[in-house]
Amino acid sequence: QVQLEESGGDSVQAGGSLRLSCAASGFSVSLHSMAWFRQAPGKEREGVAAISPTAAVTAYADSVKGRFTISKDNAKNTLYLTMNGLETEDAAMYYCARKVPAGAWGPAPLSTSSYLHWGQGTQVTVSS
Repeated sequence: QVQLEESGGDSVQAGGSLRLSCAASGFSVSLHSMAWFRQAPGKEREGVAAISPTAAVTAYADSVKGRFTISKDNAKNTLYLTMNGLETEDAAMYYCARKVPAGAWGPAPLSTSSYLHWGQGTQVTVSS
């Protein structure tokens, strides 16, 4: 059974940092593209960062480039999102997701439509 469990969300001040984790079970993160998405109240869910099965390729939303880093630890079967320079606009519920089938990457790695399995989310709050 595929399961994704996010953690690491917190309330921080603008300019601060957080690292989100997504523990995966029921499959290997080394075989799938994985991604982080976020959704703020009243807004659509948007892709933040994605990483290919081998971690050779990553993709970022323009709004987070240079501030966020996606990574994964195959031994721990865990996906991470390191967020630096947090802005109030980054406040949202953050979700990790698994793309199917195994090995797939493009053509739209940050599109929600290509991800089938989702976690329950972890809340990030950023105050000014």
